[in-house]
Amino acid sequence: MLKARLMPFEVAPGALKPMVELEKILKNSGLEHSLIELVKTRASQINGCAFCIHMHTKDARAAGETEERLYLLDAWRESPLYNDRERAALAWTEALTLVAETHAPDADYEELTRHFTPAEQVNLTLLIGAINTWNRLAIGFRSIHPVGASRAAA
Repeated sequence: MLKARLMPFEVAPGALKPMVELEKILKNSGLEHSLIELVKTRASQINGCAFCIHMHTKDARAAGETEERLYLLDAWRESPLYNDRERAALAWTEALTLVAETHAPDADYEELTRHFTPAEQVNLTLLIGAINTWNRLAIGFRSIHPVGASRAAA
């Protein structure tokens, strides 16, 4: 059974305050809420962050995202359910989440520029960087996602 190592917000709230402020700015940056949640979920899938996958799929559902799009997110390239803007964002998410491997390819950046203004490109890149930081905090300190009542009793 996994056990949390420590609670970052309890031991270093001041250090996390700028991250929380950045989240507020990005939420109001003009990027679509659905896109924000897809990006956060996809980066969390790549990083294997159960806590963040749980949080962002729940948030996406609450905002009206479909189960089908969430189920197929890790295979978005093979699915017609995502529009061109979402595809560009997801490709950029993968490129930056795996930056040591990809080095942010020109083709991904060129596609990004077709669908996002320069300001949106910066905001999206900050969003990707932020979720990767949250993933590292959650994975590193073993943050445990909530467990449903039926599973907790099993």
